[in-house]
Amino acid sequence: MLQIQQIPVLKDNYIYLIHDAKSRETAVVDPAIAEPVLDVLKQNGWNLTYILNTHHHADHVGGNLSLKQQTNCQIIGSINDQQRIPGITTKVNEADTLKLGENPIQVINCSGHTTGHIAFYMPTANALFCGDTLFAMGCGRLFEGTADQMQQSLKKFTTLPLDTKIYCAHEYTAANAQFALSVEPENKDLLATIKRVKQLRASKQPTVPTTLTQELATNPFLRTNSPEIQKTLTMQGASELAIFTELRERKNRF
Repeated sequence: MLQIQQIPVLKDNYIYLIHDAKSRETAVVDPAIAEPVLDVLKQNGWNLTYILNTHHHADHVGGNLSLKQQTNCQIIGSINDQQRIPGITTKVNEADTLKLGENPIQVINCSGHTTGHIAFYMPTANALFCGDTLFAMGCGRLFEGTADQMQQSLKKFTTLPLDTKIYCAHEYTAANAQFALSVEPENKDLLATIKRVKQLRASKQPTVPTTLTQELATNPFLRTNSPEIQKTLTMQGASELAIFTELRERKNRF
């Protein structure tokens, strides 16, 4: 039985703790800062086994060295980012499989936001920890990679089971929703989701995890085939990549 605990930190980051009750192993995904992680570990009586880093940005690895020093945990990151992941001890690549207890953790390369970005998929928990690649109704900025790389990375995620829970690393949903509405204003699923998001945020509740089903219905970056989006962009019949590129550029300016 896996327990996933969400820890909000900084302005809009989420850190995730994953605990396997049977083996008593615990992993943390993208610890921006160490103290809140240590607090939750102490409250739950858990010992930290692994840090899972999706990419090298400071708001994802800032707690690595302190946590390693205080817990002697292993730090897992991409082999393509090994020079930029503080304290890395285990280097992984596409299709590698780790384990938390008896639960497999599949590594997915997903360049775009950065060139060494990876995601962690746990089939026994129906959970994808995708860092800054996929957000609720959005995707990450292209700081290092290309639009083609990002689109191919997102397509990998769409092959997962539809009920996969998507644990994004930031609370960007409300802003992403407004952009999505600007390019697909008559999407009924989107309108219903925006209403729910407003209610959640009004009560200071998180809007993530989302699900793959939800994202396929509402996320413009997964909906390049939408006739309404193509019409809004005046790009009817254009390639998926051209439409994706235009969406990303418009979102940058939104």
